[in-house]
Amino acid sequence: MSTSQTHDLPAALESVRRRFAQWRRAHKAPSRIPDSLWTAAVKMADRYGLHRTARALPVEYYSLKKRVERQSAAARGRQESGPVATFVELPPPAPSGACDCTVELEDADGSKMRVQLKASAAPDLAAICRSFWNPAP
Repeated sequence: MSTSQTHDLPAALESVRRRFAQWRRAHKAPSRIPDSLWTAAVKMADRYGLHRTARALPVEYYSLKKRVERQSAAARGRQESGPVATFVELPPPAPSGACDCTVELEDADGSKMRVQLKASAAPDLAAICRSFWNPAP
């Protein structure tokens, strides 16, 4: 990149460009760019755009794009998982007011039975009905 073009870069992007240039002078091609430089490049791409960052550093556009997409997907995954819900035990609701119920039974012979249920009483209604319709001999 020529000197006139580097003056047009924001200070943060220029700083990362210098770090890339320094690393390239110290390493022979084809060396892998370290993750710390890629991380800085991704941050610059988020701030200044893929095209501008790829040209300024210079790195391959599609390699930078893949890394930006990976970072975005990882960030979405962290947001989606969010805080884990914990179990909250709620006490059963207290009976409110009087809850009365009347059950009336009548068999074929005309015998009748009335059972009044109060909120506090919970008899085995099925057993009561069986004993009414099928009395013991």
